[in-house]
Amino acid sequence: MKLFYILSKLIKKSRGSSILNSSIHATSKVESGSTVVHSKMDKHSFCGYNCDIIYCEIGSFCSISNNVKIGGGMHPMEWVSTSPVFYKGRDSVKAKFSEFEREPNQIVRIGNDVWIGEGVLIKQGVTIGNGAVIGMGSIVTKDIEPYTIYAGSPARKIRNRFEEEVITELNQLKWWDLAESDLKKVSPYIQNPIEFISRLKSLLNK
Repeated sequence: MKLFYILSKLIKKSRGSSILNSSIHATSKVESGSTVVHSKMDKHSFCGYNCDIIYCEIGSFCSISNNVKIGGGMHPMEWVSTSPVFYKGRDSVKAKFSEFEREPNQIVRIGNDVWIGEGVLIKQGVTIGNGAVIGMGSIVTKDIEPYTIYAGSPARKIRNRFEEEVITELNQLKWWDLAESDLKKVSPYIQNPIEFISRLKSLLNK
């Protein structure tokens, strides 16, 4: 059974990932079966298996689970038809009766230290604030504030992760921009937001 598990994992990873016109930081990872197009991923972030990420800017320390779909094109609902046979570009169907330009894709902007659960769908043009958490299976159609927890279809706010004062402090201190040597100094306090903020302030004031 253990051998079968190892072989299954190897096959799963052997598919590779598809990355086009994108920038992935050397410390970050895109798992196999995922497609990343016209996107950027900053340091120490990852996306899981079978994700589609299109026209998206992802910050540092983000955790994106499996089967997450971010961004992508929109069909022109204001036209007579939404079919791709009337607009420019390659698509699933080959016929072209006209080749009008569509509106350009809107960028999805994901802050730092964001956790996105499995199977989440995120509409193009959405902004997700630092430290936000999105529950599995959610459909995100609107912006999400920093350090909030959202879930549902459509995604709705469940609660803040911390008190407002703590959220303000974390956003201002921007710990994700620390040099790795400094981050190691404050990382022992990561389980206690108040202590972490205090230690980080002391470090920055030296």
